Amino acid sequence: MSDPRTTPSIFTRGAVDLSALRAPSQAPARPAGPAPADPHTPAGVPGGGPQAGRDTVIDVTEANFQTVLERSMTTPVVLDFWAEWCEPCKQLSPVLEKLAAEGAGTWLLGKVDVDANPRLAQALRVQGIPMVVAVVGGQLVEGFTGVLPEAQIRQYLDAVLKAAGISVEPAEDPRLAAGDDALMMGDLDAAEAAYRKILAESPQDRAAESGLAQVDLYRRVSGVDAAGALAKAAADPDDIAAQRLAADIEVLSGQAAEAYTRLVNLIRRTSGDERDEVRRHLLSLFAVAGPEDPAVATARRALASALF
Repeated sequence: MSDPRTTPSIFTRGAVDLSALRAPSQAPARPAGPAPADPHTPAGVPGGGPQAGRDTVIDVTEANFQTVLERSMTTPVVLDFWAEWCEPCKQLSPVLEKLAAEGAGTWLLGKVDVDANPRLAQALRVQGIPMVVAVVGGQLVEGFTGVLPEAQIRQYLDAVLKAAGISVEPAEDPRLAAGDDALMMGDLDAAEAAYRKILAESPQDRAAESGLAQVDLYRRVSGVDAAGALAKAAADPDDIAAQRLAADIEVLSGQAAEAYTRLVNLIRRTSGDERDEVRRHLLSLFAVAGPEDPAVATARRALASALF
């Protein structure tokens, strides 16, 4: 079972053994006509009534688990094992339900009350709750135990969909959209607050990191005479403050490669605290573009050469 403190690893355990949970022998045939809905069949699975196929959260029981397993052949089912007395479950379940709604049917969330379904919990080796696993193509995909940050849960769900061969465009993070909108409107304080909130929960979020670096960049050039600043930097190549400001202006003018070269050359001519100051400034400009930018990759190699 995965360590709840880490990003869950995803791997297929193998076919689920339902020998102890098989339904009893088939009931006598009913008269012709529409069959009544099976009270044990969850909405969103075959036979689930008028909402079948549209619900994203279903109640899973020992009685309908075979039907859920059959549904997993076409749609991944993520199982959330919980109990009424479990406080952490009350933190995790709303997040899973929200993400299931966002998934819009690409996967189903199956809620399993362990107190009401002890044999099912035992068959799937539940040792602690909340516990999340998935069923893909009739096979169990290991998940995690405990409460994880939403970002890590999203990573797990992405891995489940990948295991199912489903390609889904990542949904836009509304928090990131709010930060980007504020940045476009020039509300730097609101943009900074939005990006910092994301980074507090997901320190490795590259998009939020880039947004925050842009906020800092805009603040540094606010009210600056661009032409005058560039002329000053050209007149005194060793003026560190002037060179840093000129690099900022170049980045905002679409001349990032020139800005990087300017600061790398300055690093070659400096040492000690001054060199470190310029290096950190250059890294902040790298963050604006992001690590995938080809110009950043080239400049990083030049920086390494200048430093070592």
